[in-house]
Amino acid sequence: MSINQLLATLTAKNVQLALKDGQLAVQGNRQALTDATLVAQLREHKPALVAMIERGEYVAVRQGAVQVPANLIAPGCTRITPQMLNLIDLDQDTLDGIVACIPGGAANVQDIYPLAPLQQGMLFHHASATDSDPYVMQARFVFASEARLQAFAEALRGVIARHDILRTSVHWEGLETPVQVVWRRADLQVATLPASDPQRGMLDLTQAPLIRLLREAPEADGALSATLQFHHIAMDHSALEVVRHELIAFLAGEGERLGTPVPFRNYVAQAVLGISEAEHEAFFRDMLEGIDESTLAYGIQDVQGVGEVHNEHSLDLPLALCQQLRTLARSLGVSVASVFHLAWGRVLGGLTGREQVVFGTVLMGRLQGAEATDRALGIFINTLPVRVDLGSEDLATAIRATHQRLSALMRHEHAPLALAQRCSGVAAPAPLFNALLNYRHSAVDTTQPRRAALAGIDIVESAEATNYPLTLSVDDLGEGFRLTLLASAEVPAQRVCGYLQQAFKACCRPLRQRSRRLPCCLTASARNCWKRSTITRPATNGSWRCTSASHNWPSSTLTTLPPPAPARA
Repeated sequence: MSINQLLATLTAKNVQLALKDGQLAVQGNRQALTDATLVAQLREHKPALVAMIERGEYVAVRQGAVQVPANLIAPGCTRITPQMLNLIDLDQDTLDGIVACIPGGAANVQDIYPLAPLQQGMLFHHASATDSDPYVMQARFVFASEARLQAFAEALRGVIARHDILRTSVHWEGLETPVQVVWRRADLQVATLPASDPQRGMLDLTQAPLIRLLREAPEADGALSATLQFHHIAMDHSALEVVRHELIAFLAGEGERLGTPVPFRNYVAQAVLGISEAEHEAFFRDMLEGIDESTLAYGIQDVQGVGEVHNEHSLDLPLALCQQLRTLARSLGVSVASVFHLAWGRVLGGLTGREQVVFGTVLMGRLQGAEATDRALGIFINTLPVRVDLGSEDLATAIRATHQRLSALMRHEHAPLALAQRCSGVAAPAPLFNALLNYRHSAVDTTQPRRAALAGIDIVESAEATNYPLTLSVDDLGEGFRLTLLASAEVPAQRVCGYLQQAFKACCRPLRQRSRRLPCCLTASARNCWKRSTITRPATNGSWRCTSASHNWPSSTLTTLPPPAPARA
């Protein structure tokens, strides 16, 4: 393959090249790097590619990305008009009503645009919550002194000042389309709330910043505790890592060395101005054709989960098994994430007795879309359904089919979940699925500067939240893998993780035995345990009840899914 042919192939596969610290960096569609031939050609032509970039002869072409219009609201603006908004259509009266809700009025409004797809669903759950919001996340810290607590708060103020998403409020009352408003200035709230105060479980989304620090009474030894709370509508897992990195920089006195932050409007523009709703619908109708029953592990239909306490179980996979999984993926020319998706599908197939399962997968908008998203804050993820067919007897075919479906899904990463659901044969308000898989890269930084900057500041507890009965997070640690399952109280989280580990072992077994048969993920005893569970649907009230010989499963009633996003003009 010539270098010109290679460049054409990279453009077709939506792969861009750049130089970082003198090294060739690959950006865009990283799924393409599972193609061993493409990787070999990149290595062969690396010196020539580096030289082309250095001479300015290489122009990166991003397929599917849109030209992001500039923000037309200038600093010092005293009246905002509809003509200044290019990501949403609002009339003057509606716009004036929104601006009136912002402290300081128009002078304190930096930008206005609609919600990203996953934000729409989170807003629905927030608005439906009564006692607690399932998407308020928190981390508890202990400080050696008042000075260290104040230093932490000041560093946090620096991060808030840098990133528009943290200075954002969300408004929906009386509006046809919910909007988010970026404030030019939003002060960090450092407050004291008793543990019994119900407001500890809620954040007011109409007030920025969407992050606060709650102090607690000093300990006998003088140590101080505080809980950092933030809303998931503003930050995903990767964004939290960016916050940690920048907090350390400010604590170390190196805040001025941080790169220029990327506006969250760049990501929203991809969703608003990108692929049409008709294209999204055509894709999901094809993928979900023939799916007319929900995939409900343990028969649980409640995917709203408001106020529900989840059990958490973590499992570090044995290093030898991790190496086998990576070897299997490389031998088939697929991503290791595809193997995890198939294995999770096998577990759900065993728990539901279905050969065609659907579950939610978390798509990372950081792999495509806006530039430099490793420096951006925001909710860059979206949850969409993926279908896994388990009827194949061929392991390699099943893994490759899963990989191809995930790759195709990436092009539709900005589609609303409600749109995808209505393309199936499962009629609302019944959920399409109740299980989620979140595969994420989570390398840990343990360098000495990090430890020095955090001296006197210890994190003692952190908690994630979810509204799904089964949420599996897979942390790719570079070499090993860590599984974390957040599950409803009635789900045996440790046992489900055991099922998944068994599925991985079964997938890797053909690697040694040279068998082509697609293995079953559950042991005979596990399958028998599942068979003892039955799901019945009484005709009287339409609710489902799952009963088991060894567990008493409570009934779950149907819940209403978030309404579909308004169609774009």
